[in-house]
This record gives sequence, C-alpha cells and structure tokens, in this order.
Amino acid sequence: YSSFMQRAYDNLIHDVALQKLHMVICLDRAGLVGEDGATHHGVFDLAYLRPIPNLTVASPLNELDLRNLMYTASLGRGPFVIRYPRGRGVLVDWKCPLEEIPVGKGRKLKEGSDLAVITIGPIGNVAARAITRAEADLGLSIAHYDLRFLKPLDEELLHEAGRKFQRILTIEDGIIKGGMGSAVLEFMADNEYKPTVKRIGIPNIFVEHGAVAELYQLCGMDEEGILTKIKEFIN
Repeated sequence: YSSFMQRAYDNLIHDVALQKLHMVICLDRAGLVGEDGATHHGVFDLAYLRPIPNLTVASPLNELDLRNLMYTASLGRGPFVIRYPRGRGVLVDWKCPLEEIPVGKGRKLKEGSDLAVITIGPIGNVAARAITRAEADLGLSIAHYDLRFLKPLDEELLHEAGRKFQRILTIEDGIIKGGMGSAVLEFMADNEYKPTVKRIGIPNIFVEHGAVAELYQLCGMDEEGILTKIKEFIN
C-alpha cells in the first residue's frame, strides 16, 4: 500500500535509491481509499517521493498505461515507482502489445488556448469529463496535459505550457502540499514563466473514512468540484 511505504522511507533512501538498485515498487491504494480511513489513504506519496534522488516516479492514467509502465520499469532503470489507485478501471479492452514508455515524457491529451490543465494519474479521467463540460458551458478552449511522470518531469511539456498559457490548473490525487502542483510552480518560477497557477489536490488534513466517491466530493475533486474550480478560475 502507498501508505505503508511511509514506514520504509529510510530503507528506500539508503538501501535502494542511494545504490541505484533496479527495484520496481508498485504502490497500490494511491489517493483516497475509502472506508479504511486516515491511516490507509495513499495521499502523501507524491510529496514524499519527489525529493529522493535517483527515483523514477510515475502514475498511470489508465490500465494501458499501467501495463506499459510496468513493462518499462522491468527493463532495468534503477528504482522505479508506479502508483495506482484502489477501485475500478476505466477501460474494458485493456490488453495491448507491451510498449516501452519514454521515461519522463508526458503527453498532450487535448489542444486548447484559454487554459492549460495538467494532471497526473487517473484523476485525469475525471478532469477530462469536467473539461468537456466547462468548454460547453463557457465556450472555452482548454488544453489537457497528462504529466504521467513526477520524476523526472517532462520539461518540454512544461516549457510549452509556460510559454503558451497565462492560466494553468494542476490536478492530482495527492496531498496539495509538496506534490505535482508544487513541482509545476517551482518549474515556472525557476524558468521565469509567470502564469497564474491554481492547484487542486487533497487538502492538508487527515481525511476520515467514507466511500471513495463521497470523499473525493468532499475534497472538491469529483467531476462537479473540478468543473466548479475551472469556472471560478476563468471568472
């Protein structure tokens, strides 16, 4: 479980990352997990893994990504972390030929000109639905980028977003302090881009138990919550 990796943090740093060992670490239960409660929510992993040297950290959008990331990790690239959530998938036809994914490369899922939305992991599927509704309601053109890797960051993708957009919205199913959105803010500042960046993530609280859908709604991270925040950002 993602939350249990917290207990092995010192081992991960000294016994794995420092030695650049070829180890594939699959973190299940990433994000909010529901009825198991605050001790089991996997919301801290993006933030606590990001500072560790030599790690590759990835989060798949869907089953095809997970399959290909596991294949890519197996090819021998040092410590490689893949985080994925509890729950149902989004694809029925998930079988595909194995394909190596370029490490540190995200992708543009949708073109746009008014706002850039940058997501990591399966929350991107929820964001995509909210983006479609926001465009219909507001007459906007919204670009959607799937970062896919937290480490290393896709700097080419972020340079494009920094040059092209005045407004950037980041969405992640992890704690908002120190995660992907923070990495995007750091990149923009370090490269002297000046967009307004808003972040959506798990609030800096211990989230209690409840149904997964209910908890994401309470955190403002379901489809309606993301749609509301897009509208607030634009207005």
